[in-house]
Amino acid sequence: MTDAPAYTVVVPTIGRPCLAECLRALAAADDHAPHEVIVVDDRPEPDGDLPLRSAGPLLDRVRTLRTCGKGPAAARNAGWRTVRTPWTVFLDDDVQVLPDWSRLLADDLREAGEDVGGIQGRLRVPLPPDRRPTDWERHTKGLENAAWATADMAYRTRALTRAGGFDERFPRAFREDADLALRMQRAGWSLIRGRRVTRHPVRAAHWWASLPAQRGNADDALMNRLHGRDWWDRAQAPRGRFRRHLLVTGAALAAASCALTGRRRAAAACAALWTLGTAEFALARILPGPRTAREITGMLGTSVLIPPLAVRHWLRGVVRHRHAEPLGGAG
Repeated sequence: MTDAPAYTVVVPTIGRPCLAECLRALAAADDHAPHEVIVVDDRPEPDGDLPLRSAGPLLDRVRTLRTCGKGPAAARNAGWRTVRTPWTVFLDDDVQVLPDWSRLLADDLREAGEDVGGIQGRLRVPLPPDRRPTDWERHTKGLENAAWATADMAYRTRALTRAGGFDERFPRAFREDADLALRMQRAGWSLIRGRRVTRHPVRAAHWWASLPAQRGNADDALMNRLHGRDWWDRAQAPRGRFRRHLLVTGAALAAASCALTGRRRAAAACAALWTLGTAEFALARILPGPRTAREITGMLGTSVLIPPLAVRHWLRGVVRHRHAEPLGGAG
């Protein structure tokens, strides 16, 4: 593997226990070891040491940085800007590379043409074999088809430098990877999928986890501002149900408005539209799942709340980012 380009791994973390498994798996894939592993501690207030000893034989190559809760985009920027190897590989702290990962990564890097700025790893999300997946598990499974996800993404370090890295206006692990990919392609770099495979387990989540996830609609509004309304197709991103959420929320508001002004028939019609839209959304989430009492109850409750939350966060993003310009200018 000595002819394969050197690389550095950057792992942003908020101190989740899964970091130990991430480092342990990385150490086990030792055919073409990283030059360095940079763990970026993004905990606002660290309350203990990170499980760095899980890196085993790679421990002497592990270096830590602190970003104090600035978000994953800022954490990754802090990491790659100290890299001295031709390639930077970003891994999330909740993934586990497979044993042949570094060997296949070496092939990916060795075979990359000079125009290739990034190489994506292939994600595999294991699901329970003995039952239907929950809504949250199906949502995580969608990462297998996500384009340019930084759960496992290798970038030329000089390409990152030219692009300016991640846009720190994206405060969550959402859309910051698509934004960088579009800027990379705009700068003339090609992005490809590699052969290495990384396991992405489904993390434990509460039944209401889909509610705070709606904050991502504000990031979609920022993407619209930065890249135009056709960015979905160029970034290979699924559009989701936002347009339906807008209609359902509009029906609810119209029903309330008509009721307040004494237009009972119009209020009833709008309320019926809201009921039908909400029921369709709930059924779309319930029917493919395990249909347990807990899952059904959670889906019914969150299906009522998700549409107005999605619209609220989107409007907040539209207002907040109304003057936003692309990182590095409009060029």
